[in-house]
Amino acid sequence: MAGYPPGSSSASLADILERVLDKGIVIAGDIRINLLDIELLTIKLRILIASVDKAKEMGIDWWEHDESLSSGSSRAAREEEARMLAAENERLRAELERLRRTAGAELPPSTPREAAEAAEPEAEPVVRTAKKRRPPR
Repeated sequence: MAGYPPGSSSASLADILERVLDKGIVIAGDIRINLLDIELLTIKLRILIASVDKAKEMGIDWWEHDESLSSGSSRAAREEEARMLAAENERLRAELERLRRTAGAELPPSTPREAAEAAEPEAEPVVRTAKKRRPPR
């Protein structure tokens, strides 16, 4: 703080903040609540104040992988997962169809649509025949 005029507290505060973010600061403490020598609650506090660059330099980058904080990357990840699941679903349906053809119709239907199609009786062809006429009396 030496070198600054006495009335420039905002400049010195900015300088202190810049130094803290550049170097980083760790605040550690414990809070214990006891009642008659019985520990009821213990809270361990560990606070790190640093710039993003300094935190990455120290190997701390949890905010880049937290879905609630990085919506763009999580949306892309969800879309990729949905594409992978759709491809897997299609592959499994093809495999199931191949197994059905191999085993005959012994396998049960896998979708409600297939179940409905299997439950419907096959339509028999309609054959119309001419009615025999009775001779008049």
